[in-house]
Amino acid sequence: MSAPHWLALFGLILVGWGLLYAMALPQDALEMSRIYGAEFWRALCAVAPDKAGFIGLFAMWAVMAAAMMAPTALPAFATYDDLIVSGAGSRRGFAELVAGYLVVWLGFAAIAAAGQLVLFRAGLLSPLGQSISPWLTGALLIGAGMYQFSTLKDACLSKCRQPMTFFMQHWRETRWNDVTLGLRLGAICLGCCWALMLLGFVGGVMNLAFMGLATLIMIFEKLPDLGRYLTRPLGWALIAGGVLVLVQGG
Repeated sequence: MSAPHWLALFGLILVGWGLLYAMALPQDALEMSRIYGAEFWRALCAVAPDKAGFIGLFAMWAVMAAAMMAPTALPAFATYDDLIVSGAGSRRGFAELVAGYLVVWLGFAAIAAAGQLVLFRAGLLSPLGQSISPWLTGALLIGAGMYQFSTLKDACLSKCRQPMTFFMQHWRETRWNDVTLGLRLGAICLGCCWALMLLGFVGGVMNLAFMGLATLIMIFEKLPDLGRYLTRPLGWALIAGGVLVLVQGG
């Protein structure tokens, strides 16, 4: 995986996590440090809804989606790399596949940013994007837990766990084949992970520890040998956590 297209992909992931770290730094640390003294960095790191607005929140969610979701699709990207070796794919196609995949998550980022702005103005989220309402927290946890048992989740996971089958099923000899595959792959990945991503409103959208843990869970869940032992127990754990929050809040 030392080919240029892989180096570019891993570079994108590292840059994404670097930007997330910069955005997660406390404002007083930013003021004291000259490393992030430029106005560009100050504006980028101002992720509170009242300061950042929709554009700033969208940028934050876009970076977060790229940093968290690209690693979960590495098995599919590696499978396409095998198709490059066989002559069916190309490095240009690899880039188009990744671009199509990320376009879907940019759409999710726009919806999540709008949702965060609405919830913040309704007094349900803190400025850092963490739920301050036990009812919202409980609903998010229980909703994500129940989704773990849905047929849609199962269908999407089955495709994510068998990337070669996915490519064989949807491969078309057309100019925009790779972009279309990326869009399909992104949609399937979205079907797997959207509810877990929204738990950022529970753990805090700028909580790096939570985001790292969520990324690992979503990576493991897509692995065929491990994922099937994780999905349903995780669902029960999320439901139990949501019920506990509601009982304590009530």
